[in-house]
Amino acid sequence: MKQKLLLLVCFIAGIGFSQAQDLPTNPAPGKCYVKCITKDEFKDVEETIQTYPAYTTLKVVPATYKTVEERVLVKEASKKFVYVPATYETVDVSYVKQGSRNDLKVVPATFGNDSRTFEIYPQTSGWEYKVLDDCPSVNKEDCVAACFVEYPAQSTSVSYTTLTKDASTNSVPVPEQTATYKKRVIKTPARMDEIEIPAEYTTIKKRVVDTPASTTTNTIAAQYQTVTRTVLDKKGGITTWEEVDCEVLNATPIPVYYELGSARLTAASKKVIDERLLTILNDKPVNIEIMSHTDSRGNDDFNQSLSQQRANSVVNYLVSKGISRSRLSAKGYGESRLANRCANGVDCSENQHQQNRRTEFRVLSN
Repeated sequence: MKQKLLLLVCFIAGIGFSQAQDLPTNPAPGKCYVKCITKDEFKDVEETIQTYPAYTTLKVVPATYKTVEERVLVKEASKKFVYVPATYETVDVSYVKQGSRNDLKVVPATFGNDSRTFEIYPQTSGWEYKVLDDCPSVNKEDCVAACFVEYPAQSTSVSYTTLTKDASTNSVPVPEQTATYKKRVIKTPARMDEIEIPAEYTTIKKRVVDTPASTTTNTIAAQYQTVTRTVLDKKGGITTWEEVDCEVLNATPIPVYYELGSARLTAASKKVIDERLLTILNDKPVNIEIMSHTDSRGNDDFNQSLSQQRANSVVNYLVSKGISRSRLSAKGYGESRLANRCANGVDCSENQHQQNRRTEFRVLSN
């Protein structure tokens, strides 16, 4: 629904602005006003319309006939063809029974033997200390001898196999094989002999139109009916400022409750709507928006749909009470506008989830 322009003034300004805008004089501080727009005025007018057009009826005068004779063709001239079959003879035809090819013969790879000597530990030398076995001193260090010792390198031989010639193939040709078969060929082609067959005629009698059919005309008058229709008599516009409670201009929660997973209003909720919303709509020519929310539990898409259905339930109830649907707007927000931290996956109490399951309203315009 396309909303009309909302003109709102909260009186904290001076009297000069009030007079310039045609606002109420000497308002109480903190009061809010919306400038109301008068509705269009309509009137009924009568208009005569054609309900059935004038038209013409036709009466057919049948045609008359006469009998005439006519020679007609009953069988067309034609031709008859006599078929003379072909004659055949038998001949021998040679063909390749099996094509020539080249087979491949594998020549295996050949190998040799070899060896290699590796040094597995290098030649080393150095000083080594040795305590004499027959040392007469109590202190063994008095009998230590330094000897320069050499150790030869250590080697080993490894035998391995070498590739002398890798595997290959030799081509062995195999000749093609031929054979013959017998074939019947045309010796004398078939032919068609043509024989002429003459046409046949007869005399017939037939009725032909002597006088063509015609029509006579008759005109039927048109039919009319007088209808009453509603037309715009006076266009509405901005007229006066209406005082409203400043709180209703913001989103205001109202204690409207629903059954679990349902958009049906309870009797208690209808009473709240009568006392809170219906009173405002009957007293002031303003428009309101109904906003419904859910908590974060459950499927997101289901919550979005459920909140829209619940907002629609409030609007439909107000319409049933005589409020024009053009003054009402319904919007479901699902769990997109939580009032606290209780989003998906957050551990919250039942009371905290209850704060998010709310329905709000606010004044839009008239």
